[in-house]
Amino acid sequence: MARTKRRSVHYVDNAKFSGAVVDYCTIVEKARKTKEEIPKVPDYVAHCFLRIAEGLSHKANFIRYTYREEMVMDAVENCLKAIGNYNLEAATRSGKPNAFAYFTQITWYAFLRRIAKEKKQQDIKLKYLTSSGIEQFVTQEDGSAATNYVVGAFVDSLKDRIDKVKVHDTEIKTYAKKVKKKKRMKHVDSDLSEFMAWRESKRCKSFL
Repeated sequence: MARTKRRSVHYVDNAKFSGAVVDYCTIVEKARKTKEEIPKVPDYVAHCFLRIAEGLSHKANFIRYTYREEMVMDAVENCLKAIGNYNLEAATRSGKPNAFAYFTQITWYAFLRRIAKEKKQQDIKLKYLTSSGIEQFVTQEDGSAATNYVVGAFVDSLKDRIDKVKVHDTEIKTYAKKVKKKKRMKHVDSDLSEFMAWRESKRCKSFL
């Protein structure tokens, strides 16, 4: 007897989700023409946004970030703002709208913006530690040779980590610039795969 593949808790039915997005955007379009109040996003669609964000955040490249929940919330907020710009003509031209791909891309970029923001704050803290002198933040109680050795090793390790973080941030910025040069992306999944493959090749265990 064949085993039934268990669906992920973050599974989104693309056909159903895309249909709901198209229906909502059609209503919004009519409301704008008649200058009526724009209706709120249906709970089902909003819930799908959350599932998409949660699902992507559980990928190996994102799950270990301590601010993963902030990434998810940023993505959901971005999706709610972007739904009004969903291109109905492009979505229905083929007869098979793909809202999942569209909002996955928005989620992906929301994640990158949050990572860049957090990295910037981290860089500010590290620069402060470096300029202030890390040694003054470490208390030496007895001043013994053993204590000095341990403190020295800790300081050297922290300085090395700071240098690695700087290199890592530079690599991310370089990749982000390359991505921005692409005006149009053919397939969201291929772009995500490319990014994740790049992150995997550059990932340093000391950061995780």
